[in-house]
Amino acid sequence: MPTDVVRLLFLTAALGVLSACAGGPPPAPVNAPPPLPAGGIYKVGNPYQIDGVWYYPRVDYDYDETGIASWYGPGFHKRATANGETYNENELTAAHKTLPMPSLVRVTNLENGRSIVVRINDRGPFVAGRIIDMSRRGAQLLGFEQQGTAKVRVQILADESRAIAVASQNAGNTRMAGSPDGSPPPVAAPRPTVQVEGQPLDAPPTQTAQRTPSAPATVPGRTVPDGRFLPDPVVEQRPVSGKQQIYVQAGAFTIYDNANKLRARLSSIGQTSISTAMVGDTQYFRVRVGPIASVDQADRILADVIAAGNNGARVIVD
Repeated sequence: MPTDVVRLLFLTAALGVLSACAGGPPPAPVNAPPPLPAGGIYKVGNPYQIDGVWYYPRVDYDYDETGIASWYGPGFHKRATANGETYNENELTAAHKTLPMPSLVRVTNLENGRSIVVRINDRGPFVAGRIIDMSRRGAQLLGFEQQGTAKVRVQILADESRAIAVASQNAGNTRMAGSPDGSPPPVAAPRPTVQVEGQPLDAPPTQTAQRTPSAPATVPGRTVPDGRFLPDPVVEQRPVSGKQQIYVQAGAFTIYDNANKLRARLSSIGQTSISTAMVGDTQYFRVRVGPIASVDQADRILADVIAAGNNGARVIVD
């Protein structure tokens, strides 16, 4: 065979091999994590840090707090949430700093009594003075979309949250991750400058349910094809008692003298008082600044209280 013909055949074969290689998928990185299930994962997570603040996720089926809610929407629509779901601003979901994902919580607007159930599937809000970030649809149903914030009570639905947690785990949708984006946790978290939740992590719920996720019987909703349970947009009207005033709680002490010293130090910031509360068999003395007329004013006072060295201060409604 002539030399030129041999060379032409060789070049043709080589180009064919290169073309096939160029059209194929790139090799996966050796250490790439497995893809997330379509319906996200069950996630509690290790301590993680955002903007210099450490957060401590944990299983807490007694969670019941008041504070200020905000909402997030268009800029995050269709992005991945902290547990791998796809955020949909028109679904009843919410972001929380520390509760397990997924879990179900009842959110009640303390200004108008409207109450809905939402699915926690994201982390946030990472703003001092906020306890939950609602989806846009959630804010609409609670009546504070235009206002932007609202005084709320957030209560975990314990039995229902256990049910969807077990369903997610038994379906194989479990990955304990250390940060909202799924990146590896630090080997040893340094001592936090701001402690948002400081209690140790509990063990995940026992896996005793069937592999097929089942809807919590007490919450109207549906299970979508990817396995997620989504609450229906059912708004309950609930009675709201008390003055529902805003305070900045600077700290809580078991020794009155310690509380009184902090009260004196903060008196220049605003009206400061000590209130008592029983937690189990222990009496706590809570140092509070307020009542405060607006959320904006509460944000400013909270910043002043934190700047005075009280990193655990938070905004509450009482």
